[in-house]
Amino acid sequence: MTDNTPTNMTRRDFLATSAVVAGATLAGTPFVHANPHKPVPLGEGDYRYEVIHEWPQLPDKYTWQTTHNVAVDSANNLYVIHEGLAELKDHPSIFVFDDKGKFIRAFGEQFQGGGHGIEVRKEGSEEFLYVCAYQQVKSFAKMTLNGEVIWERFAPMESGVYAENEDTQREKVWGRDRFMPTNFAFLDDGGFLLADGYGSFFIHRYDRDGKWLSKFGGPGEGEGTFQTPHGIWIDRRPGREPSIVVCDRAHHTLQTFDMDGKYLETLTGYGLPANLDSFENLLVVPELHARLTLLNEKNEVVARLGDDVARVTAKDGREIRGDSAKWVDGKFVHPHDACFDRDGNLFVAEWVGTGRISKLTRV
Repeated sequence: MTDNTPTNMTRRDFLATSAVVAGATLAGTPFVHANPHKPVPLGEGDYRYEVIHEWPQLPDKYTWQTTHNVAVDSANNLYVIHEGLAELKDHPSIFVFDDKGKFIRAFGEQFQGGGHGIEVRKEGSEEFLYVCAYQQVKSFAKMTLNGEVIWERFAPMESGVYAENEDTQREKVWGRDRFMPTNFAFLDDGGFLLADGYGSFFIHRYDRDGKWLSKFGGPGEGEGTFQTPHGIWIDRRPGREPSIVVCDRAHHTLQTFDMDGKYLETLTGYGLPANLDSFENLLVVPELHARLTLLNEKNEVVARLGDDVARVTAKDGREIRGDSAKWVDGKFVHPHDACFDRDGNLFVAEWVGTGRISKLTRV
């Protein structure tokens, strides 16, 4: 198996050429379109899947507006957050589907224009959503599965890394002294880590109530520092010591830390790795450079799925993101997040303006 050396295509490069769907039909009776896509085989050997692109369908009164992240609850319901358009303030940013792809509910208008990270966490006998948003929203929240806000937090000013009033100003200003959170990882003590992947480049540690405790990382050239620490996960796969894994996206690497935040090692060979999830001995790495990578418990690459790296990273490949006519069944464009369900199937959210959620059913 060979690696494709990624080109240095940035998020801003993608944005400059993307076609974003604007507007939503907010009147009329909701109607769910039939899915026109047929399953396409992916992978080989022990890692074979059938993929259906655009698996869940929205009612007509809603529109996809750049899908970002996905999460699954214990009932195998799928939660999808999209960035959304700030000018459509009454449009939800979070959609929920059952295990057949049928639409259940929508909420999360407060994250429109900045929706990003979403995770489901079981605490005792209950499950909760953790959501974070960047751009002009700049917050993170704990919610019920129905969208009721339990608490919401803003920039941790006590960390000493943010501009004055960054916790109260809702302006879309970028920089290392800004708060632009991207993803969560959950700790055994009930606390969690939050990656400020587009802002300060620090990883923040919080207790179970969302109180800030400490930080590690920050901007730099690697080995404990980052350029866009976009994704984060606690690696608890059998046979390994628990560790923190961070997608150092702009460096095209995964960095591993012990549970205290001490740097351990760097894994190379990725193309803008965006986030992580695990199931049994597998770790999945969605890469914005057009593929999913699966690692075993030894961090060996066992599969690369939907690889369209050469075409998407070519000089004229930027046009592909905004032109669905150029998408190929069985190939990915820009995987931004992926998660396993309870049966080891995969869901993939792609960073495309019209939105795309694919389901990979393990064969």
